[in-house]
Amino acid sequence: MANFDKHLPGTFCWPELSTSNWQQGKDFYIQLFDWGFDDQPIGEGIFYTMLQQDGLDIGAMYQMEAGQQESGMPSHWLNYIAVDNIDLMTEKAKNLNAEIICGPMSVGDAGKMSLMVEPGGAMFALWQGNEHPGARKLQEPGTMCWNELATRNAEISKTFYCDLFDWQVQEQDMQGMPYSLFFIKEQESPVAGMLTMTEEWPEEIPPHWMVYFAVTNCDEYIKKAKSLGANICVEATDVPGVGRFSVITDPQGAVFSIIQGETP
Repeated sequence: MANFDKHLPGTFCWPELSTSNWQQGKDFYIQLFDWGFDDQPIGEGIFYTMLQQDGLDIGAMYQMEAGQQESGMPSHWLNYIAVDNIDLMTEKAKNLNAEIICGPMSVGDAGKMSLMVEPGGAMFALWQGNEHPGARKLQEPGTMCWNELATRNAEISKTFYCDLFDWQVQEQDMQGMPYSLFFIKEQESPVAGMLTMTEEWPEEIPPHWMVYFAVTNCDEYIKKAKSLGANICVEATDVPGVGRFSVITDPQGAVFSIIQGETP
């Protein structure tokens, strides 16, 4: 798989973990995925840690602010989507009824970002890369390979993303459950998926974007995650034609998924 120097607009380009315990969180992930890391100081005793594979940045993590923890915000992964013009896209998202949390704002010479909550309630970020395009590797074991929206109002969310990014939608049946695939014109492969949160989902789980990391053996990674203190939300599950996946909660409470694809 090629290394990325640029990401197509409208595609997911960066996963970022905000965690209640930076040191413990870092220890968990570098042991689970054998990631390298580069701790970049952003304050007194505070770091923005670049998570790496083969010396290339594939994601990041940082210590959540005390005020956010006190307000009850859980540890969480944030999904970034690449754009060419973040000022224009942030204004467009606002006009489409997204709540802009912050931005557009410059992140040094790395690029510019905006953080927002879409009308369906899921949080995500936009990224206009400059010196840093985002993840240098994708779709390889140990890297981000899929992003999936869980929403309680599929029509509202679908309309928002299609209007914002010009995504096209393909509906399909996923083991008896309706599932939407999002595409952009430049790619034959889908850029993301969407499912509807049914009444079976606990009310305390908000709409969200789930990040998936590719693995070579789902069951072995589940065992490893458990041994490192993680909880398994969804045990290893086979999806015909797709692969074997699991949903995991890390020791600090952030949720992510792993998947062993049927094909490379």
